[in-house]
Amino acid sequence: MKTIIIASNNAHKIEEIETALDFDGWTFQSMRQAGIASDPEETADSFEGNARIKAEAVRALCSGQTAVLADDSGLEVDALDGAPGVRSARYAGEPCDDASNNAKLLRELAQVPADQRTARFVCTLVMLDGDTEYTVRGTIEGSIGFEARGEQGFGYDPLFLPDCLGGNQTFAEVSQERKNAISHRGNALRKLKDRLSAAYL
Repeated sequence: MKTIIIASNNAHKIEEIETALDFDGWTFQSMRQAGIASDPEETADSFEGNARIKAEAVRALCSGQTAVLADDSGLEVDALDGAPGVRSARYAGEPCDDASNNAKLLRELAQVPADQRTARFVCTLVMLDGDTEYTVRGTIEGSIGFEARGEQGFGYDPLFLPDCLGGNQTFAEVSQERKNAISHRGNALRKLKDRLSAAYL
C-alpha cells in the first residue's frame, strides 16, 4: 500500500489525478483528508517552481514520510505576452474568482481578432517521494473565444477552444472524460504515470 498526499483540496484536480494514476494498492488523499493545512506563498516565476513550493510545504508538514504530489497550472495567452501565466488563479485579484478572471481576460482581449487569440494551458506536476523528485509538464494548444460557453469544468474552461477539437468547442462544453483525454493535466499525468510505472512497477 502506498499513500500519496495531493497538495490541493480542489476536487476536480484530485479526481483527475486519482483516475489517471490508478495503480493497484495506491491511495490518494487531499490535504483536508490528511489533516494538513498549507497555503504557501507561490513566489516562483514558473509553474514548475510553484508546484515545487507547494509540494515541499506539504512534505515538511508530514515530516517527509509520505509521498506528495503537487501541480501548478495556468493559461498562457500569446497576445498578452504569456499572461495570465503563473497568476492565472489570481488574475483579477484576491479572492480567487473564476468569473472575475474570465471577465478580465475578455476585457484584455476585446480588441484582439480571432486569429491572434492563440493560447495554451500548461500543467507542471512535481512529485516528491523520499529523496526522489519526478517533474513533468503537459500542454494543450488552443485559442480564446469571445464569450463563455458551456457548463462543465472550471477556471478558464468556458473560454478555451482546444485546437484538437477543431476550435469549435470549449473545454466547458465537453465531458470530463473527454477533457481528461486531451487536457494539459491529463497529458502531464500520462507522462508521470509512465515515469512512475518504470520506477515502481
